[in-house]
Amino acid sequence: MNTWLRSRLRLWGFIGLAGLVMLGPAVRGASAESRAPLRIVASIFPLKEFARQIVGTRGNVELFLPPGAEIHNWQPSPRQIIRLNQAHLFLFVGAHLEPWAEGFVRGRSGPGPKLLEAGQGIELLHNDPHLWLDFELDVRIAERIRDALIELDPEGEGLYRRNSETLIGSLRALDRRYREVLAVCRCRTLVVGGHAAFGYLAARYGFTQVSLYGLSPDSEPTPRHLIEVIRKVKELKIPAVFFEAAVNPKLARLLAEETGAQALPLNDGVGLTVEQAAAKLTFADIMDENLKSLSHGLRCL
Repeated sequence: MNTWLRSRLRLWGFIGLAGLVMLGPAVRGASAESRAPLRIVASIFPLKEFARQIVGTRGNVELFLPPGAEIHNWQPSPRQIIRLNQAHLFLFVGAHLEPWAEGFVRGRSGPGPKLLEAGQGIELLHNDPHLWLDFELDVRIAERIRDALIELDPEGEGLYRRNSETLIGSLRALDRRYREVLAVCRCRTLVVGGHAAFGYLAARYGFTQVSLYGLSPDSEPTPRHLIEVIRKVKELKIPAVFFEAAVNPKLARLLAEETGAQALPLNDGVGLTVEQAAAKLTFADIMDENLKSLSHGLRCL
């Protein structure tokens, strides 16, 4: 048995053990303790941001994914699993985005956090879990977070409804900005020199996504596929190749050099870099930066 497999089995075993430990908070009673600030843990940055805006002063929201970590292959420590089990609410996407979360959900028993799987009931686009890049889907997710908080804390219902309406209004305004700007782009091909994380964005605003990798950032493009993408960029005179903050940009820059295209950043928003965390950027900040990059690179000006 190789080292990686042994470590995974140890982790799953510990997750199951953590689920048996009576550490989860009692959150559905009407006692004074249950009215203490809610503790919410979110697996990725967008869920953390939505929960933060909705819960307001009635709770604290923690991002489980550390700055600079890659969501598809990051593994929490046993101590982090124990801490997660002490939360009132755990928000995660599902759809195989967070492999460790599936083990946590399967292995837990007894008290523990209420679970909200954001991707549940949403028909995925080509099995792509990056659904938060469709802002209308974000509205549905925000509504589900609101309802989960009301169930946990009925006394806060008025606040949660007001805050969720504000958040939904900002998401729809963001969607309008994207529609207005991207409707006039002269280039309609979105070339990603990384993994295919922008399918929802491309579908919503009328682009064709071309990526070097598949849905997993750990995959490698074949030489044949790389040559095909280079040929397509040259033939269509595509002006920009986009690279991701959390993925090594080496191949994206190579693609740009081979084709004469400009290399520009595009962030899938799943987590924060150390620099972004220090700057306290919001989800809206990151999406606005993306819109500027898309507008420039796809000739939407």
